[in-house]
Amino acid sequence: QILQPQETIMASIITSQMSEKLAISSSSEATQEILIEPQDSMQLTAEACESPCCKICFEKKEGGQIRSIDGCIHSFCIDCISKHVASKIDVGICNVTCPGLNCKSVLQPETFMPILPKEVLDHWGEALCKNLIDGFSRFYCPFEDCSAMLMNDNKNAVQESECPLCHRLFCVQCKVPWHSGVKCEEYQRLDEDERAREDLMLRELVKEKKWSRCPNCKFYVERTEGCPHITCRQV
Repeated sequence: QILQPQETIMASIITSQMSEKLAISSSSEATQEILIEPQDSMQLTAEACESPCCKICFEKKEGGQIRSIDGCIHSFCIDCISKHVASKIDVGICNVTCPGLNCKSVLQPETFMPILPKEVLDHWGEALCKNLIDGFSRFYCPFEDCSAMLMNDNKNAVQESECPLCHRLFCVQCKVPWHSGVKCEEYQRLDEDERAREDLMLRELVKEKKWSRCPNCKFYVERTEGCPHITCRQV
């Protein structure tokens, strides 16, 4: 079990108080055990500390050095809050809860922005952004001279979209430059050597002109006159 900072301090205080103030009576037949709950010890020690006093380090602090946590009754010094936030971020936790024992209140970054060190705030912001990004589908602009990282936060099936950085159209589903006139299902069935922009433009022209394709040589042909029968030149 990993102890929180205040739990470690409480355990130390309990041991000290038990060794100095408690006598365990014993006999040859039985030994009486004295148990003290950690939260009771923390409360006694905090009460003995003159106000204002941090509930983690139990050091006397100036009034401006003690800050309350929104949503609960706990208050701690800036230094202990900073160390608590940094320790949580180091283990990948970005939604930092109150360091109070069993307290579920969540610390809001904007509340502590004026008091926490810039390095801690930067790491906290990066962790929150990463957590937000991980919740969305990430991909990159398909144009090699852009490659901006993009996020799809739309639950609907989006196809045509515009890169906000280079302002060129691309297909969200196929992750390629926009294939005008070709449906995604049709595009994905094409071979790699048929997906170039020129090939797609040709396919669009074929549809417009209603050309036919020879099943043997794969060339496109157009009937201008005569019967519909076609003889391949390569036969």
